[in-house]
Amino acid sequence: MEKLIITAALTGGLHGKQANPALPEQPGEIVDAAVECWNAGAAIVHLHARDASGRGVAEPGIFREINEGIRGRCPLVVQDTTGDAGIPVARRILSLDAAPDMASLNMGTVVFFVPGPEGVAEVDFVNRRSEIEAFARAMLQRGIKPEMEVYSPAMFGEVENLIAKGLVREPYYLNFVMGVGGMGGYPGTPRNLNTMIDQLPPGAKFNVSGIGKAQLPMCAMAILTGGHARVGLEDNIYYRRGELAASNAQLVERVVRLARELGREIASPGEAREILGMDGVPT
Repeated sequence: MEKLIITAALTGGLHGKQANPALPEQPGEIVDAAVECWNAGAAIVHLHARDASGRGVAEPGIFREINEGIRGRCPLVVQDTTGDAGIPVARRILSLDAAPDMASLNMGTVVFFVPGPEGVAEVDFVNRRSEIEAFARAMLQRGIKPEMEVYSPAMFGEVENLIAKGLVREPYYLNFVMGVGGMGGYPGTPRNLNTMIDQLPPGAKFNVSGIGKAQLPMCAMAILTGGHARVGLEDNIYYRRGELAASNAQLVERVVRLARELGREIASPGEAREILGMDGVPT
């Protein structure tokens, strides 16, 4: 098997320090957390931007501050989100002007169920085909590698559409987001992951993101099946049941140990670029 690419998803856009005080929100915190994850073994960092109050934003200036801060201290592959729910599509596309190496590209609509003090809130995350194509075209024009986010088998239709229209280039990179609580999500079980793997298009590589309690078993499955793995406080705030994770780096360190026990070597950022065919992506 090729070396394991580990992505650290540091921040997210749905929960903040009230869920786990270790979650970084401001640019300096995010940069520090990214460097810690690189030292722990991550090759890619997946990034969200927050304003001074901790609210998710798509401002190119904030993303640029984070991206440049990371690049000034380590060689990580920088992957910015384009997926903050509630932010207009046009503004999210403009965030690509911050020149990440990669960007997330959501393949369909999901309704997130987010627990809160007043019960469970429903957060609509709508991604229409025309919008997905607009994001893909903007990434292609800027030389940004898309990571296609697939939340259920139904979303492979949008992957196939982008491939047919030449809006993504090989090797295609898909991220299977397993265990989302809400409408449009797909439970994070070994059987379901194998169903997703069976539908990969030719020339594609895959990453696995397990949400909440699915993070550790989905990472183990990714290692065993030749995929790549994502961990981090965006997806899971706990180290084990009832124990908050101390940092993003702690979650990276665990998957590094697990991979080595299972016989997978860890990819450096440079090796991740080679595996993902990113020679032409700006650094």
